[in-house]
Amino acid sequence: MKILHVLDHSLPIHTGYTLRTREIVLHQRAMGWQTAHLTSPRANPGEPARETVGELSFLRTPAPAGPLRALPGLWPLAEMRATRARLDEAVREERPDLLHAHSPALDAWPAIGAGRRFGLPVVYEVRGFWEDAAVDHGTTTEGALRYRATRWLETQALRQADAVTAICHGLADDIAARGVPRERITLIPNAVDTTRFAFSPGSTASARAALGLGEGPVVGFLGSFYAYEGLALLLRALPEVLRAMPAARLLLVGEGEEDARLRALAGELGLGAAAVFTGRVPNHQIEALYDAVDVVAFPRLPMRLTELVTPLKPLEAMARGKPVLASDVGGHRELIEDGRTGLLFAAGDQAALSAGLLRLLGEPDLRAGLQARGRDYVERERTWARSVDAYRRAYRIAAERARARGRVPVPG
Repeated sequence: MKILHVLDHSLPIHTGYTLRTREIVLHQRAMGWQTAHLTSPRANPGEPARETVGELSFLRTPAPAGPLRALPGLWPLAEMRATRARLDEAVREERPDLLHAHSPALDAWPAIGAGRRFGLPVVYEVRGFWEDAAVDHGTTTEGALRYRATRWLETQALRQADAVTAICHGLADDIAARGVPRERITLIPNAVDTTRFAFSPGSTASARAALGLGEGPVVGFLGSFYAYEGLALLLRALPEVLRAMPAARLLLVGEGEEDARLRALAGELGLGAAAVFTGRVPNHQIEALYDAVDVVAFPRLPMRLTELVTPLKPLEAMARGKPVLASDVGGHRELIEDGRTGLLFAAGDQAALSAGLLRLLGEPDLRAGLQARGRDYVERERTWARSVDAYRRAYRIAAERARARGRVPVPG
């Protein structure tokens, strides 16, 4: 079987989205399937028409041209038209057996259209909802006209796809509430490569020294700097930790739209050397950076996006043997059993975050238990091989539904 993946963006951009894509594709190939990959024009506009990144090759979509791209509110239509044209070329070139579109609906609609034209089953994978991401970016507000319009587009795409996958129960429940039958929804949860993220509890003096972190202890965050991650709250919680543990340090690894604001806030708070920003770090160096960290914090703020969507990074931390402190939003509660595989604190509560950090840093026996149980959970429940195997069900459902609709591949 050959699957053509339709993606919002891909490597060499490093996000949770692109890392999940890479793991999916590599594990599908290990199962004996063939894969091809097409990106929309949003983040990887393309010249060249095909780009190879590591072991993967991506077909690129040229940026849309014409008046639609410049008119307010019509740029999504321009992007979808560009993706549709490039996808038609890709189907003729790659001759896939199935189309697998990934969030957002801007990728799903071109795939649904191509499925109809070429007689192919279509799977739509939801990693988050477009309308909720727009709220976080500040381009709309919940309930506004644009919010309702994008929500409608997502809902209709979900209903039109032959099968739907979701990365967590929160999204699956929301999809079902939009009228998609449960039997057409398959859960493909986020996971981790336990061979890459080997068990390495505690921090090492050499790793701390390389980053100028002193004796520690060190609290870390490794990921993208988006507003919903709650990193401003983490910086504001640090002074309370420093009053009890003056040698403590906060290591912030990554970059994003909040980068400048966070660095400015660290200056306003007078954190000095207590807050260390690394900037963007090559992906292959991430494992080594975990060796500088004693505890990993995920202070996501309470909002619809974080309540519904599970992140990838807490699983990496647990696999590496790092105790996790996370806010009690729904996406975290799906991953972390409070007091057993990690600790949860009241989302948005600065005092609760400071108290959680002090407790975790001050109780070595608690950390040791969380380290062992977190790693065990990942090994049993959250490996990529286990997650990716569930695509067998989603693809079977899509193929059966396409056949029932009388859709057969167009020859030539």
